[in-house]
Amino acid sequence: MASTTEASVTEQTGPSGSGQAFSRSDLLRWVYLWRMMLVTGILVGALLGSAEDRLVVVVMFLAAAAFTSWSSWYTHVRRRDPGENFLYAEVVLDIAVATAIVHVTGGPQSPFAPLYILVISTGALLLPIPGGVLIGALASIVYFADLVWGFPDSIQPVEVGLQIGLFAMVAIVTGLVGDRLRRAGMALGAVESELRQLRLDTGDILANLATGVLTVDGEGRLAYANPAAEILLGLSSSKWLGAPVMEEVERKAPGMGRVLERAIRDRQPVERFRSSISTDGGSVTLGISTAVLERGAGAPPSATAIFQDITNQEVLEALNRRTERLEAIASLSASLAHEIKNPLASIRSAVEQLTRAGLAEEDRATLQRLVLGESDRLSRLLSEFLDYSGLRMGPRRRVDVAAVARDCVTLMRQHPDAEGVEVSAEGTDGPALVLGDSDLLHRALFNLILNGAQFAGAGGRVVVHVGERSYPRGTSMPRAVAVVVGDSGPGVAQDVLHRIFDPFFTTRVGGTGLGLAVVFRAVQAHGGTIFVDRSSAGGAQFVIYLPAEEEVEGGETR
Repeated sequence: MASTTEASVTEQTGPSGSGQAFSRSDLLRWVYLWRMMLVTGILVGALLGSAEDRLVVVVMFLAAAAFTSWSSWYTHVRRRDPGENFLYAEVVLDIAVATAIVHVTGGPQSPFAPLYILVISTGALLLPIPGGVLIGALASIVYFADLVWGFPDSIQPVEVGLQIGLFAMVAIVTGLVGDRLRRAGMALGAVESELRQLRLDTGDILANLATGVLTVDGEGRLAYANPAAEILLGLSSSKWLGAPVMEEVERKAPGMGRVLERAIRDRQPVERFRSSISTDGGSVTLGISTAVLERGAGAPPSATAIFQDITNQEVLEALNRRTERLEAIASLSASLAHEIKNPLASIRSAVEQLTRAGLAEEDRATLQRLVLGESDRLSRLLSEFLDYSGLRMGPRRRVDVAAVARDCVTLMRQHPDAEGVEVSAEGTDGPALVLGDSDLLHRALFNLILNGAQFAGAGGRVVVHVGERSYPRGTSMPRAVAVVVGDSGPGVAQDVLHRIFDPFFTTRVGGTGLGLAVVFRAVQAHGGTIFVDRSSAGGAQFVIYLPAEEEVEGGETR
């Protein structure tokens, strides 16, 4: 199992073992080189020696040269991964070569006896720990047998014992080191293989995305552009890679260059931005967002623009909005017709009865009051509907929302519907500035406070609070002026919460259902948001968020 695992790692990391902490292929290359250098050197030296030595050396040289040539061809020409049998054969050959060299150079007195240490170390690195120990034992046996057979009179037991002990220690220590290196190589090879696969997968994904991805470094140089980005922008990454590209991006897609520069400068991504580019087929709208990647060590971050063609999406959205508007108009018309029909029916019935002879004066007076009351109701309904349908944003000017809230509270205290209701203001001393229409904001706040007073009733309370808050999560502006109107009334039931701002929807007897609808439209016209919650007093709490002045001026990038 060990050889199979090692072989797979070698195949994954390449013939040279690139990426491993321990390269078996490189070690074998050095084994071949040193083996041939040794046998060649011994051959040259033996040419000057005895005929017997010359014969042994020539045979050793030819055997080593033949086996080394075949081994090199197998592992480095054919690039085959060697198995355990191949490695054992290599190490056994080296033991034979070392024994022959030691034998012909003097046996116990040979200066080449340390070759056994080199052979044992090589075997321990190439083979698993048991194989390394086996090679150490084999080398010790062969060395001892050669001394007994060739130099029986020159054996010094203590010296030979120390040498064999050294061989065993080298085999064990080198085997442990080799095993550690092999494990590290296998782990590193597996990680490198996974990393390579991840890079391939990521590259394939980016290459096949219909979304453009363009990355610039902190200096504005192009670092990456996928094929979709090149097509959408008409930008060749091979031409611009590594070159300053901000001006070209800005020229191709107005605003994108500025968005990238801002992301790098402020280290803040841009969530939404639109840019229009001109193509042969017409104008194309790009939806753009950016991401910021910190580089650390005080270096400027890189920025990535992610964009796609949203032209068709915007067309569909426009069609959906138009459909929704038509449906809203139809629903509004039906509601208005219903609201008008009931008073008209009552007026018609009363008029018919008034024309009858013999009607009592008391009944006549009742019917006349009914006609007048229903006529007033119709007039009020139509006036409020005209206010709602004709609501328009006037010229934008700096408006102090705190001052508007103070005026509304003062006016509400004089209103007949606020009799017996405590109306107070908090946080209205300092300015809370927005850009908007003062009259429209006044109308919205007054309607909201009036709604709270009508539901709170006599003995109830309405509190208006103005201050700056962070926008709620999921909205786009970081700062806002918040106006909170809370009352002590019954609150808004959960089942009607989603309809509370619909025109003609009301839960109050005699209400037209247009007051909160006007509030909603006015807040929406100012680019704000309104939420409904339960107040601390137990009633309803309406929270209006209006963009702070500098945020309104910031344009469409938020």
